[in-house]
Amino acid sequence: MDFTLPEHIEALRLKTVDLINHKIIPLETDSSSYDKHENINEELLLEIRQEVKAAGLWSPQMPISRLGLGLGPIGMSALYEEMNRSIFGPVCFNCAAPDDGNMYILNKIATEEQKVEWLDPIINGDVRSSLAMTEPAPGGGSDPTMIKTEAIYQNGKWIVNGLKWYITGAGVASHFILLAKTKDGLTAFLYHKDQPGWNIKRRIPIMGPEEHGGHCEIEFSGLQIPDKNRLGEVGKGLKIVQIRLGLARLTHCMRWIGLSRRSLEIALDYVSHRKGFGITLSDRESVQVKLGKAAMDIDIARLLVMRAAWKIENGSKARQDVSMAKIHVADTLNNVSDTAIQLCGAKGYSKDIILEWIYRYARQAKLVDGASEVHQMIINRFFNSQKSNFWHWGIGHDI
Repeated sequence: MDFTLPEHIEALRLKTVDLINHKIIPLETDSSSYDKHENINEELLLEIRQEVKAAGLWSPQMPISRLGLGLGPIGMSALYEEMNRSIFGPVCFNCAAPDDGNMYILNKIATEEQKVEWLDPIINGDVRSSLAMTEPAPGGGSDPTMIKTEAIYQNGKWIVNGLKWYITGAGVASHFILLAKTKDGLTAFLYHKDQPGWNIKRRIPIMGPEEHGGHCEIEFSGLQIPDKNRLGEVGKGLKIVQIRLGLARLTHCMRWIGLSRRSLEIALDYVSHRKGFGITLSDRESVQVKLGKAAMDIDIARLLVMRAAWKIENGSKARQDVSMAKIHVADTLNNVSDTAIQLCGAKGYSKDIILEWIYRYARQAKLVDGASEVHQMIINRFFNSQKSNFWHWGIGHDI
């Protein structure tokens, strides 16, 4: 098995590394770079996005025909990891959630007319998007089949009523993908922020830094969506969401590996210079054990993610592989950021460096796009079905 990246992907990776190291990471130390929700401020973001476009690194996951770079999951893995070595990185390259997953499913499922109206503006960076799926109990969470938001067809339009919450990016989104219950099952729809019949009830406070647009509670009260803005077939919404979330979960992992690497880089730099009781910290065996364990876990994470990316690029759904990656990478991000803070002592706990930002952000990794326990159940389902064939080489059992 050869893990060498194709030459054109390696060239793009190195360009990404250069831009992240010399332009984007230095912005993190300037308080004026941040908005009130602890992310990069809009004015600065627009400036950096222009530099990314000029460098030829914009929207690498989208087709060349739609002004992207045409990379598949393997190339995405290599680039996304490098991008998120900065806490600001992914959004600067148009590779942040939820736009990333929304662009993927629109490119895969939407009609050409829908792509021009709903997808291209997101690719170009003219608008942001959001996926309205999760609901408060007793509605759908990890189990979308429990969704209560209802869409009723009347005179060529779908009338939507219901409640959603923890809708990422809704505060700044213009284009929305909505999942609602219809008489034939779940169905996906597209709507614009300026349409009447819906409102944001509140932006839900969370413990960590927020993506742009936050995590919002949304109420639908007679939103009218013309049938031409239905995404895919009636009753096939669950399949559409599953297609979207499969790769979206993996792209989360790609980015989280970058944050894990950055955390360990900061810790290694600190212990290599800090002395105590007559010895440099990096020379202490206890410190070496912590660093070695963290480095190993990160490398395991990279292998799991790249294996899943390779399987998807070669036609597999790779569901159990994505679930295994999701669990391990989420755990790794939490554990490595904790280790890095411990090694950096009080400085790690302070806001002088970004470890505390990463540590607070990391906790969501075990929850978003399916809690770790849900993914363990998915893995067990495949194990029970495949038995000894669960451990196989290739993709023959994953199609």
